[in-house]
Amino acid sequence: MKIQQIGKPFLSLALALSLSTAAFAEDIKLSIAGTWPAKHFGTEIMENMVKEIEAADVGLTAKYFPASQLGSGEELIEDAIRGNVDMVQAFVYAQTDPRLEVLNLPAMVTTFDELKAVYGNPESKLNTILSGIMADHGLVSLGLVGEGLIGIVASEKPTDHAGFGDKGVNIRVWSSDIAKKTVESIGYRSTTMNWAEVLPALQSGVIDGAICCTPEWAYTTFAVADIGKYYIPVNTFIEASSLYASQKTWDKMNDEQRGVVKAAAEKAASSAIDKAWERSQGFMDQMVESGYEILDYTPEERAAMVAHIKENVWPELAGIIGQDIMDELIAE
Repeated sequence: MKIQQIGKPFLSLALALSLSTAAFAEDIKLSIAGTWPAKHFGTEIMENMVKEIEAADVGLTAKYFPASQLGSGEELIEDAIRGNVDMVQAFVYAQTDPRLEVLNLPAMVTTFDELKAVYGNPESKLNTILSGIMADHGLVSLGLVGEGLIGIVASEKPTDHAGFGDKGVNIRVWSSDIAKKTVESIGYRSTTMNWAEVLPALQSGVIDGAICCTPEWAYTTFAVADIGKYYIPVNTFIEASSLYASQKTWDKMNDEQRGVVKAAAEKAASSAIDKAWERSQGFMDQMVESGYEILDYTPEERAAMVAHIKENVWPELAGIIGQDIMDELIAE
């Protein structure tokens, strides 16, 4: 009788442990939503990330959905917060939190070395700040993908492109107070416009240009369609997207699974930065071959523009991003 009484608790414990282990080891299927077009070089990088996650054999399978199949960047961040998607590759818009405008901070990065140090380093101040903001909204930041420095595509030639006076050109900016303040500070007139409206607006003359694109995007979107005549590599902003996960999904994973996903995402982000930069000059050359004129800057002109933006735009940004964040970034 005693033996039976002692055995029951042990049997119950064994059964509980068995059920717990089974639940803990249950496979997790990740849906990864992305906004890069199917033929974008980043799509292959994301598919390689999926293969790497699955090859680790830690109970994770994944599927990547490119080309905004599961929604736009604005929609995906909300879906990830709710747990409707597990992971996302997309630009992070600031409609969720004005502090996310930190990703639009102008002239923070102007060279490839700076891009790797600020965006590609998971321990950089920018990545640390972003992780904290995303965590406040139930998201896990996994990597920043700096595709490259962006310029202006224009159908009209701006007056004194490297100066700060009125250029006589009206260009599209995306929905960002910081982007608007920046382009206006260097002499452009601006119109806020969704990306989908840009091509027809430029063709019809509603706008004279758009700040929007890396050389690759400028060539493949505008030059091949015979839209625009000039490319001005102002390089004040980064064409960037983020890799992030839903906290709800993250909480379902064990430590080993989280480690695999984090390592694969960081590798994908770094690869995308390297690949984008390698391709940049080639597309600049193709723009010239297609008839575009590149209005570049001398090193002195570029340094003057960076100094001008930091002096005239940065002081206004504390009210948008927060003085504490500005102080941290300036200190670094």
